[in-house]
Amino acid sequence: MITVEDFDKVQICAGTVTSVSINKKARKPAYKVTLDFGPELGEKTSSAQLTELYRPEDLLGKQLICCVNLEPMHIGSVKSEVRILGTESKQGVVLLTPMEPVENGDQVF
Repeated sequence: MITVEDFDKVQICAGTVTSVSINKKARKPAYKVTLDFGPELGEKTSSAQLTELYRPEDLLGKQLICCVNLEPMHIGSVKSEVRILGTESKQGVVLLTPMEPVENGDQVF
């Protein structure tokens, strides 16, 4: 169990996908995804294993929910600055998206 104070440290925001390409050096099939989180956070990249259910063209322009304040890590040749959130389902990773359009950078609470 974590405390509410611990949970409050996690910054989860909405961002819009601006580009998607194959992360060629990842050990498991993955995309390099660039997202726009608005003027305060700017653009950030992530390496995400989304190839089972999503094609690059399916992701462009989509708003996704991401954790934006984790320590960056390198996956293949990609500096993964954010964690894209989704459910680990029997059909693969299913992305979390807002039901209505929101501003890039809007925080989830």
